[in-house]
Amino acid sequence: MNLILLGPPGAGKGTQAAKITEKYHIPQISTGDIFRWHISNGTELGLKAQEYMNHGELVPDCLVITIALKRLKEPDCENGFLLDGFPRTLEQATALDEFLKRHNKKIDHVLYVDADKELIMKRMMGRVVCRNCGASYQTVTLPPKKEGICDLCGGELFHREDDKPETVKNRIEVYEVQTRPLIEYYKQAGTLVPLDGIKDIDVLFAEIEELLG
Repeated sequence: MNLILLGPPGAGKGTQAAKITEKYHIPQISTGDIFRWHISNGTELGLKAQEYMNHGELVPDCLVITIALKRLKEPDCENGFLLDGFPRTLEQATALDEFLKRHNKKIDHVLYVDADKELIMKRMMGRVVCRNCGASYQTVTLPPKKEGICDLCGGELFHREDDKPETVKNRIEVYEVQTRPLIEYYKQAGTLVPLDGIKDIDVLFAEIEELLG
């Protein structure tokens, strides 16, 4: 089962991704997480990506495509995967389709989670992330059991640089311009499944379970 999670930043894709990977035992591939690993380890790629991410801008297609397709060649992707944050542009989508065609694979469903802009702003400005394991929480809708402490590993929770108000606004604007065209692209392909990101987390996941079986 090969899936894509699509939608604006802050719509709740990450939460649903975690549930899907746990239920269906397929790896979640988040280009954002991969780039953050490079940033924390001070690699050349990480330094290039950090400047874009800190300003809420998308990392250039050439870098994203290279790192994403390399990850899809790993053995754990052989029986399926969940792409979260890739593709984000038509160029990336085209490169992905060409890659999958060469490997006799296809995308089964594109789960499009959407939400109101004002709600997205509130969600993202309330998001905190674990410095140690990268787990994500929302201080209102999905708070940690103990304030400032990760439920999973006990690490410190913090607000990411790209979740600050001015950066969030810019990320949404960038999404509207560069990523919205993907909705029509996958609608034409017959794989797009619209989902309401405003719904309760468990209610939304139940709909996804019904779809995937």
